Formats: sequence, C-alpha cells, structure tokens
Amino acid sequence: MQLIINNRVYTDNSNEVDENSIFVVSKQNERFKQAAIDNGCKEVVFAKDLKNHLDMSSIKVIGITGTNGKTTTAAAIYSTLLDLGYKVALQGTRGFFINETRVEEYSLTTPVQLGNFAHIQKAMDNGCQFFVMEVSSHAIEQKRIEGLEFALKIHTNITRDHLDYHKTIEEYIRVKNSFLSDETPKLINKDDPKVVCNTKNGFAYSLETPSTYKVDAYSFKNGMHVMFNHFGKHYSFSSMMMGIFNVYNLMACVAAVHITTQKPLEEICEALEGFGGVSGRMETISVDPLIIVDFAHTPDGMDEVLKSFNEKDIICIFGAGGDRDKEKRPLMGKVAAKYSKHIIVTSDNPRFEDPDMIIEDILKGIDNHPSVIVDVNRKSAIKTAIDMADKNSVVLVLGKGDEATQIIYDKKFPYNDKEEILKILGQ
Repeated sequence: MQLIINNRVYTDNSNEVDENSIFVVSKQNERFKQAAIDNGCKEVVFAKDLKNHLDMSSIKVIGITGTNGKTTTAAAIYSTLLDLGYKVALQGTRGFFINETRVEEYSLTTPVQLGNFAHIQKAMDNGCQFFVMEVSSHAIEQKRIEGLEFALKIHTNITRDHLDYHKTIEEYIRVKNSFLSDETPKLINKDDPKVVCNTKNGFAYSLETPSTYKVDAYSFKNGMHVMFNHFGKHYSFSSMMMGIFNVYNLMACVAAVHITTQKPLEEICEALEGFGGVSGRMETISVDPLIIVDFAHTPDGMDEVLKSFNEKDIICIFGAGGDRDKEKRPLMGKVAAKYSKHIIVTSDNPRFEDPDMIIEDILKGIDNHPSVIVDVNRKSAIKTAIDMADKNSVVLVLGKGDEATQIIYDKKFPYNDKEEILKILGQ
C-alpha cells in the first residue's frame, strides 16, 4: 500500500522502498523495519504519527464500531449528510464511496493504516467534509486505526462474534470498549450493558434508559414511526425500514449527524427519511409472499430480526460459517426454535469444514421442534421455504445478506440470496 503526500511516497512494504520513500511502521510490519533500511530507506515514520504528515483539518472522521448495525448506521449517516448538502465519503464492508459513487468494491471492513489515510486523502481531494467509516474489532486489536483522529466515535452494541479470532467473549468486549476509552467525542447505546467508556465528551441514545437522545415511542405499521426527545424537546421521523434494532441504528444516525453538524434536529429527521436501507440488511425482496434477506449471523443478530416478526408465521432459513466460532451454532439453532414456525437449516460459507457437520452443530440447539428441515443446498432450501409460504408467513433468509459468493474450501463461487429468490419467483 502506498500514500503520496507532497510528492513523497509513503509505503508499508519494505520491498517497495528506496532512498526517496518513507517506510511506515505498524503493528503488522514492524519486523520488516530493518529490511526497509537495508533496502535504502532513509526515513521511517510510525503509523501513529501519520496524522502529523497529512493535514486532515478540513474533514471530520466518524467511526462506528459494534457487533451489529455498523453497516446500516454508517450508511444512514452517509445518506443523511449527503441529503443535507455535505460532501461525504463512506468506507466499510460494502466498499468505498465518495459523494454517491462507489470508488472501490468490497474490501476489509477497516483497511490497514495506510489504506485509511489514502482513502481520507482521496476524500479530501474530492472536497469531502466528512469521512464515515466502519471500525471492526480486528482493526482495533491490530491497531489499523492508529493515528486517526475521530470527530466522533459511535458504539452500536456488543454481542457475541469473532470468537474464532478473539478466543473469549471477555476479550472481544475488552477490545470493543478500548475504542471508547479516550476523550474523543463519543456516542454510545445506553441500553447496552456491556459498554464501558470514558464518559468525558460522551453522548448517548436509547429506547429504555435515560439518555441524551431518548426514544419515547415507536410503532411499526408500513415501516417505522419514532418519537424521541432531546433535553425535553420532542422530535419524530418515519422510515420504511423495520425492526427494533433499526430504531437503534437510525437513532444513532440522527444523534451522530446532530453532534457533528449542529443542524436543527427537524432538518436532520427530514433528511433521514430519504434513507431506504442497505442491500442485504433487513431487505424486503418480495411482499407477496413476504420474503426478507438479512445478514444476521450470530445468535443475538438472529434474535433481533426474528422478534421483529412475532405477529407472523416465521419460516427461517439459515446456516453457519465454517472455520469460525463453533460454539455459537447451537445457540443460533435455539434462537430459531424460539420464534419460528418452520426452520430450514442449510449451508453458509462452509469453507474447509464439512457442511453436514456444521448443520449437526446447529441442530444440537433445536429441541423437539415440530418443523425442522435440513437441506445443505441453499438454493433448494430457499425454494422449499417459498413453496411453504402463505399470506400469514414471512420467509427470513439469514446469514449472507448481500454477499455475492458462497465460500467452499478456499474457492468463492458466485451466489447471492436475493438473485436466487428472484429467480424462484420468476422475476
């Protein structure tokens, strides 16, 4: 990765250096520092000091972390800021966007240090006043965000995820909370019992506990309608999005835009209503029958989606990724059994594991459920679900969201839930 500032080349690859370039040392490449010097590099900079080399005073960086909701919250902030007339960049799971144009396709949720600075530089070159980015737990632990100065840090929630990497839930929580430990302005979900933060320069949003941006009431009929108060004054907004978790996501958006722009909340709420949601995140693919695709791939993520449809007969299709946290699999099965009339367990990125064994792990959490179908073929599993649907049903296809591939061994095969559903429906 290279970054060019004032005609000087900054690189984190020791093989790319020469006497005119600058080697950027990070947690990932510090063992190659001597190799860079041996290859002729005369100047070394530590990643944490990159902010002293690139003038970022013209742009505000907003970082969002959390187990669930990062992508939707980031996209909502991006959309709302654009509708308010600002120039904005967005970096995250879905790629890199500048002012409504996708500049790069899917990448890491959070790139390495030079990648972040290169994207920020590109955003500034395009006149952006805001840079909205998702911040993963991997990026926090690996210090990929080192050197960035945030105008606002946002916390959505902390639930079980990425234990294949962090090993314990306690370590995962510690890493997530470490993002909120300094005096940077921060916005937290006050209803999350796992969040621990430095309260200096702190703001909060909530549905249950008192907070700076407190939801007073919400309803779901043809979308959502939310009323909230800010220091005793009342405001409201509507959205075609569904689910209690999306009330949290959109409240985080409203609060974040208000904190960073100081625009009137009435204007912000009006701009937010132009946001239609994110592809593959609680996305309605069909109304008759009602079919929804969502990225939920953890027990808590599934719980949030499933409980949003307690008035429907739920047909739930899901699997679990291979070479990832195995302990969550029966927990996912248990959540599905709690809410669903019909359960269809299928395959989801098995990687190097036997998909039948992954399904067996999931089934251990499903006790005495009257309707459980196992079909390792995701396409036919979805067709089975759609054939079962009636006017009282909702078909929830969970786990992959808008992913464009199915990963088997180390190969990526073209596959997309939405496309398969539309083929089955003959659209």
